[in-house]
Amino acid sequence: QVQLVESGGGLVQAGGSLRLSCAASGRFFRINTMGWYRQALGKQRELVATITSGGSTNSADSVKGRFTISRDNAKNTVYLQMNSLKPEDTAVYYCNANAYWGSFSDYWGQGTQVTVSS
Repeated sequence: QVQLVESGGGLVQAGGSLRLSCAASGRFFRINTMGWYRQALGKQRELVATITSGGSTNSADSVKGRFTISRDNAKNTVYLQMNSLKPEDTAVYYCNANAYWGSFSDYWGQGTQVTVSS
């Protein structure tokens, strides 16, 4: 079982920055891909960015050039640096990890609220 603990959300004005962190703990041999997803009120959860254990990244077009995902494998932690935030970035941000313990499974954090005021 893997536990994901997120931190770093909050309220920020448009144009500001926030940094999210997500630390994984529990029983696993290794973690493959980690990533961030978000869900705005009344909308479906969507991918923000992912990063593999080797450092390859993928991100949504809506955040390219503004958000940067990074990872510290030694700490089993993934980060999301969010710059030039817009009101439409307001959502609950969820951390995801694909971890191996006998088989690969997906795990989710509890979510952290990011609110961008105009």
